[in-house]
Amino acid sequence: MAIAAAADTIAAIATPPGRGGVGIVRVSGERVPQLAEHLLGTVPAPRQAQLHCFTDANGDTIDTGLCLYFPAPHSFTGEHVLELHGHGGPVVLDLLLARVLELGARQALPGEFSARAFHNDKLDLVQAEAIADLIHSSTASAARAAVRSLQGEFSRRVHALTQTLVELRCFVEAAIDFPDEDIDFLSDGKVRQRLQRFADELGELLAGARQGCLLRDGMSVVLAGKPNVGKSSLLNALAQRETAIVTAVAGTTRDVLREHIQIDGLPLHIIDTAGLRESVDPVEREGVRRAWQQIEQADRILLVVDAQVGLDQADERLLARLPQALPCTHVYNKIDLSGAEPGSVELDGVTRVALSARTGAGMNALREHLKTVMGYQESAADGFSARRRHHQALREADAGVKRAFACLDGDSGELLAEELRLLQLQLAQITGEFTNEDLLGEIFSSFCIGK
Repeated sequence: MAIAAAADTIAAIATPPGRGGVGIVRVSGERVPQLAEHLLGTVPAPRQAQLHCFTDANGDTIDTGLCLYFPAPHSFTGEHVLELHGHGGPVVLDLLLARVLELGARQALPGEFSARAFHNDKLDLVQAEAIADLIHSSTASAARAAVRSLQGEFSRRVHALTQTLVELRCFVEAAIDFPDEDIDFLSDGKVRQRLQRFADELGELLAGARQGCLLRDGMSVVLAGKPNVGKSSLLNALAQRETAIVTAVAGTTRDVLREHIQIDGLPLHIIDTAGLRESVDPVEREGVRRAWQQIEQADRILLVVDAQVGLDQADERLLARLPQALPCTHVYNKIDLSGAEPGSVELDGVTRVALSARTGAGMNALREHLKTVMGYQESAADGFSARRRHHQALREADAGVKRAFACLDGDSGELLAEELRLLQLQLAQITGEFTNEDLLGEIFSSFCIGK
């Protein structure tokens, strides 16, 4: 997608496909006033909703509705913008869009309106991405977080962090350019103090971005284990509805089952899989293959164990096959039959949750554990939405801070200055002040057409 600001005028249907009471055609570009003259017979008064007939080339009425005109630069895109609010039938909207294109506009690409707003400094890249996040929010918490990013909360924190870094860079580079023979600026403590302040602020922002990613994307959890340990019952208990078929027959689940739930506003993607065992049944073998495929893509594994039997050799073999870096929680199910107490404990760095998916005992302990590993924070009212690229950029910046401290310890002022320069570029990529065109194209092409 070419996202560079263009002189041509773009148009698109801005409402979802289908039938509705109202449909909107949005137009942006320098030809909007001339286009309005032909379509409406006049250029509407700025920022006032007015009733007009929308006419075709012969002067016949296509539709009657409201129009809104926003002259440049006081519009969403920073260009002249015209919105035509007609009736929401697909035929009517197609005719209206075709007329606008006939008058010299072209069909907008996905995200092109937001891209123009970005290039015209109406939004930074974080705010533009927050528009798409708001549209695709799956929970109320995610929607609130996206609104805060759209209002500039995340950007404000990034800019504040950048300002701290700029002040540090000025101090370091001035000390290098104008050395004082009586003072070693690397050892007088001021640089370390300022760098530590930056590291602390970065740590806070990184934690906020981690929470923002969680609100946006959620966590993918795979239920794994031997046949007949109660994985499907656990899926039903977490979803609080009968999603999976549960029988006493081992190997009932043959395919992958998915449920999307919320725990205190946090999205959780739960995947139930076939029981992991060797089988000659081709259908079950395919189910096991798909189960391992899901495990490799998961954020976390819940290894479900029969509490009556405990962790046996077959479970140990499954654990040995799991990806080494993949976090795993041991869930001891069927405590209603084993007599064990419900609850959660940590032994040797592994969390073990005892529960009964059938009676519900211990399910709250599992939910609390999932909230903890997802990074849930009670005080998320001031949170913001973030994407994986933001989180990754901040993680790389955190690694850069560690390298900067190493330069400081090695008394290398020039290397420290270079690390600080690279840190500033890393932060600038988040808001789009320094971002390659390929990344911009990838980001905006994922937006809706008309947005």
